[in-house]
Amino acid sequence: MPIVAKNIHKTFEDTKVLKGVNLTVQDGEVVVIVGSSGSGKSTLLRCLNLLTQPSSGHILIDGIDITEPNVNLNRIRQKVGMVFQNFNLFNNLSVIENIKLGPKKILHQKEKEADKEARRLLKLVGLLNKADIFPRNLSGGQKQRIAIARALAMHSEVILFDEPTSALDPEMIGEVLDVIGNLAKEGLTMIIVTHEMSFAREVGTRMLFLDHGKIIEDGTPTQVMDHPKTERAARFFASIRK
Repeated sequence: MPIVAKNIHKTFEDTKVLKGVNLTVQDGEVVVIVGSSGSGKSTLLRCLNLLTQPSSGHILIDGIDITEPNVNLNRIRQKVGMVFQNFNLFNNLSVIENIKLGPKKILHQKEKEADKEARRLLKLVGLLNKADIFPRNLSGGQKQRIAIARALAMHSEVILFDEPTSALDPEMIGEVLDVIGNLAKEGLTMIIVTHEMSFAREVGTRMLFLDHGKIIEDGTPTQVMDHPKTERAARFFASIRK
């Protein structure tokens, strides 16, 4: 299920955040998006499933232009899941009820089917023993793993990750990255905004470097990080190595 962005611009008041971004992501790719703060990474990600409306341009998901009026966005978002920086779990629901909510309401799964799938996914992310716990009693790393399970429960064909480790304490980052890494090995299509460069190099099949709202590097992580074509990217990665 390819995702295609065509000439995406986004302006917030007087600030141009995205400036004509063109991007095609094919099935099975793990695309990592990197760049300095304010370069437009998260805005681009949110435009891809219309959580942020582009000022102009087109987004095609599986051939459907989701920027056109009268498109059933809920149906599209079943295919394109999102994992946020700050988890966005419902604190009044148990872990398993958080995961079952979307499949029951949107996919119209029966309780037994939704419960079985939720428990399978909790086992996948290593948290089956937390099924009946409420989110307030979980660590940040556990909450993020639950958020990933919730996205998978919708049978998403693509998952977007917006800085999935930025709200975590350092000792919790590894457990989340391990789950994402395992999903990459299984061939799930993912687009990941991250500042974890070693992780980006390890799991990414492709790396985009954004600068001032434009993609200025596009290649494998090794190509972009070790042999950048632009001076700006070279300075960025040199500063990280220091």
